Amino acid sequence: MAISDWPAAERPREKLADRGPEALTDAELLAIFLRTGTPGRSAVDLARDLLDRFGGLRPLLGANEAAFCAAPGLGQAKYLQLQAVTEMTRRFLAEGLFRDEPIESAAAARDYLTARLRERPREVFAALFLDTRHRVVAFEELFQGTVDGAAVHPREVVKRALHHNAAATIIAHNHPSGVAEPSAEDERITERLRQALELVEVRLLDHFVIGDGAAVSLAQRGMV
Repeated sequence: MAISDWPAAERPREKLADRGPEALTDAELLAIFLRTGTPGRSAVDLARDLLDRFGGLRPLLGANEAAFCAAPGLGQAKYLQLQAVTEMTRRFLAEGLFRDEPIESAAAARDYLTARLRERPREVFAALFLDTRHRVVAFEELFQGTVDGAAVHPREVVKRALHHNAAATIIAHNHPSGVAEPSAEDERITERLRQALELVEVRLLDHFVIGDGAAVSLAQRGMV
């Protein structure tokens, strides 16, 4: 049965208009993005098939072009549309940070860093550099490694902090394994960076470890 033949209250777009996006399932939200289904399958049916094929919404959104386009009902046009939507989300989060106001909360920095790093297939170490009022001056990806780790050089972090005339920094790295639990090495490098930055009067505010779930704050654990 075509979606147009469904009761109005069950159609994804009407449901979205009447009840808001929170009321929709992942399949219904994806169906609105897809717009059309395939012969004999509605957009919602196709969305459910795709979620089953990829194992959920996040793996689908993080799929590379070849895997995405190989799925029935998808293609390069939809892949590019999805990339645009994903990038708009990142920029929306960035606007909450890159403005002439101090960071409002650690959660804002965490959400932005998570959006930038969580889907990366290799470990990436990055930093937000802040001024004396804790306004974001710059975001930089400083080191990249294998799935097992990234070589982090404190002097390079200090060098970039001085370049941006930063008064403070928030660092983050992802765990491609999906497990956000900080390792003993994460704790050691955090302390080394804290000491190195302290020598040039730059304060390390936090270190986020990003996995599949919620990012772990080392500051909240008393490790910064």
